[in-house]
Amino acid sequence: MDKFRIGIIGTGYVGLVTGACLSDMGHTVYCMDIDEKVIKDLKSGQLPIYEPGLAELVAQGKERGNLFFTTYIEEVTDNCEIIYLAVGTPQSLDGGADLSQIYEAARSIRDSASRHTIVVTKSTVPVGTGGGLQHLL
Repeated sequence: MDKFRIGIIGTGYVGLVTGACLSDMGHTVYCMDIDEKVIKDLKSGQLPIYEPGLAELVAQGKERGNLFFTTYIEEVTDNCEIIYLAVGTPQSLDGGADLSQIYEAARSIRDSASRHTIVVTKSTVPVGTGGGLQHLL
């Protein structure tokens, strides 16, 4: 199996679990979040969420040296050929999905990622969001 350098933007339930599992499969993974406390805690082994077996996967990835945590988007865009967007899409006041975080994440990688970087939407988004992201990127 080919090994990839993968970035995950967002370290909540979706992003952290995805990153830990991809690391366990042997890929090099950079998990990025704008919350400095979350990243500091992850670096020290304190997880912001609980999922059975997740703490062990994170510890093993850090020990293997293929799971990293950062607040710097450039660390992701400079090192990764695939970037997953795994940020929150909470319900907006009108009942629809608030896509501001996913569009902000896309804008943050737009100017510094390679033209050949693969961007994957892991966040739950409504139909048509992919087209909007494609246009933005």
